[in-house]
Amino acid sequence: MSETLSVLAARSTSTISDALDIAGLAGAVFGLRRMSGSAVVVGPAFTVMFEPVAEGRPAAAADYIEDVPAGSVVVLANEGRAVTVWGDILTSVALANGIAGTVIDGYCRDVDGIRELGYSVWARDAFMRTGKNRVRMRAVQVPVVIGDEGVEVRPGDIVCADGNGVLRVPSAAADDIAAEVVRIGEMEERVLRDVRAGLSLRDARLAHGYNRAALRIAADAR
Repeated sequence: MSETLSVLAARSTSTISDALDIAGLAGAVFGLRRMSGSAVVVGPAFTVMFEPVAEGRPAAAADYIEDVPAGSVVVLANEGRAVTVWGDILTSVALANGIAGTVIDGYCRDVDGIRELGYSVWARDAFMRTGKNRVRMRAVQVPVVIGDEGVEVRPGDIVCADGNGVLRVPSAAADDIAAEVVRIGEMEERVLRDVRAGLSLRDARLAHGYNRAALRIAADAR
């Protein structure tokens, strides 16, 4: 698995998305954007599911962060609620524990401080209102659904995120997707090399099968 993670981390989410398309797998998480950090983040998902509580009912802050293995990506399923379930305290612990990054289907606060720390977070947006006494942790390490188009993330699925956004690679398909990512990436590099050497883009694409890959994506989409 470490080799697969290295392969995925070496390519952009654009290339990984193309590989998922060719395999006929959904994975792009629509509606989230990078809030902080600059790293390419790739790691197994550690999932946390939240649920609302009735008004006036106490609900403590979620305690799970010490259970997250180093190298994991924390995936917080808060169903887009405009209350925050991540801030600078959790970020400090995450950094100390070697957690790769955090993906939130919801909102994040303390963004200025998190940016100063250089930690990578993706969320719907920033907002200051706490989730304490508004939502509570329902479960950890269970399948969750995130994003506008409802992408399921299971514990151990590979989460890949960069400036383009967030996507999920199913753990069972990760090795095959990584192999396809290598093939696509090498083909695109050959196209770019030939264009820089003076060949037309049309001829470079034809020479290296660029459009054949696009046709495979279209055929699988049907």
